[in-house]
Amino acid sequence: MDAVMCDGERIGFVARDPGGAAGATVVVLHGAGNGSAERLVPVLDEFTGRGCRVVAPDFSGHGRSSGVLEELSLERRFVQARAVVDRVVPDGDELVLVGFSMSGQTVADLVGHYGGRVRAVGLCAPAVYAREAWDVRFGQGFSEVIRREDGWRDSTALDALRAFEGTAVLAVPGDDEVIPPAVTEAVEEALMTRSHYRRLDMERAGHRLGVWFVTEVDDRRRFVDAVLAARPETYVDAVPERAGG
Repeated sequence: MDAVMCDGERIGFVARDPGGAAGATVVVLHGAGNGSAERLVPVLDEFTGRGCRVVAPDFSGHGRSSGVLEELSLERRFVQARAVVDRVVPDGDELVLVGFSMSGQTVADLVGHYGGRVRAVGLCAPAVYAREAWDVRFGQGFSEVIRREDGWRDSTALDALRAFEGTAVLAVPGDDEVIPPAVTEAVEEALMTRSHYRRLDMERAGHRLGVWFVTEVDDRRRFVDAVLAARPETYVDAVPERAGG
């Protein structure tokens, strides 16, 4: 695992390069808790198998990066992900951003920063958060802020996703015990504003889609195929799927 120094931390990352001139780099961002790049290796390899260059950082306090989880914040996640992109991704490469759970917010933050350079996004059971939560350290009141009823509705992430005009894929587990349905609906409505949108329902899966994709090869391939598709017209229907994929 390689690393860059950023934000006072050593940020480790997994990189895959099939050696072709892909013209786009897939950036895969893990979720909270015990998430890490290593846990997403089957997803990384699935993208690499399609000829894509792939980078997956560990946020501070996770995996092989330095730091402690309690000192992390949404803002620091954005800064660290941006540092890896800026230092590792070749200049001129378009970006394909894939985020699990908490990294739904981070993907949206990166979309707001990189704008038209982002070709596609893939959001797996994504979370979005209230504006006031962005710079709050996880061990210093973050939980209290995000528990305020409907606080997420003013999230900057929703603004960024409404403005996104590339390919967007939303993977929704059938039994998500973490993300409220109203959050998923708001993300979906935001993506339907301008993006070339597709929804994939993973009816038997729980919230941890990264874990699900390790063993459920068909769902993993279906997700990667959808993210890499140029436009939704590639599929039979250009409307969101709500049952069975």
